[in-house]
Amino acid sequence: MPDDSEILFQVMTPLGFQVRITKAYWEIITTIKHPVMANRQTDVEETLRNPDEIRVSKRDAKVFLFYRTKHLGRWVCAVTKRQNGEGFLITAYPTDGIKEGERVWPR
Repeated sequence: MPDDSEILFQVMTPLGFQVRITKAYWEIITTIKHPVMANRQTDVEETLRNPDEIRVSKRDAKVFLFYRTKHLGRWVCAVTKRQNGEGFLITAYPTDGIKEGERVWPR
């Protein structure tokens, strides 16, 4: 696990586990994977803390997709993985649709 100086943020989710991300990995997300997410750290934190919906991935039961409405018909999606009791952010992006997968929150 990275030391505290490398952590950009850590957020408790409604599913009862914390999700963390390092400064270096956030840089990869916002410069390589999804540059549109630059300066949207607060949106991602809020999506993890107070999502409108959470789904579990159809491919991997340890992967959760957190959705929060940003504008009508647009969501922020924060993709996390929970492994060995720890959660981490895989990626985050804006989307106009919610992916398939079992809804696990709210029930």
